[in-house]
Amino acid sequence: MLKYLIDENVSPVYTIQLRRRKPDLTIRAVGEIGTPPKSTLDPAILLWCVRYGFSLVTNNRSSMSVHLSDHILQDHHVPGIFILNPDLGIGDNLNELILIAEGSFDDEYQDRIVFLPIP
Repeated sequence: MLKYLIDENVSPVYTIQLRRRKPDLTIRAVGEIGTPPKSTLDPAILLWCVRYGFSLVTNNRSSMSVHLSDHILQDHHVPGIFILNPDLGIGDNLNELILIAEGSFDDEYQDRIVFLPIP
């Protein structure tokens, strides 16, 4: 099953509700013990995700594609990046993340940015 690292700019309600709704899903948030500290730059967060096998959940629509391209050009990979949809409610975004975690294949989202909802 996927593991999610929640970006620091995402509301903490996502971490709380994902843990509540899906307790067997591994959820970490930037700034927690054992994760990148707050204010860590995105390239370093992607390296952390690779090292620990986490997919990133973020609302960074503007620069994440550039960071991922640079990351791949340096021969790195990432399990996946999921971008929350500001037009969906929190509950709908959460449902999408749970559906993805429950129904994904190994490496299905590797080196990809996925904008929620999945078509």
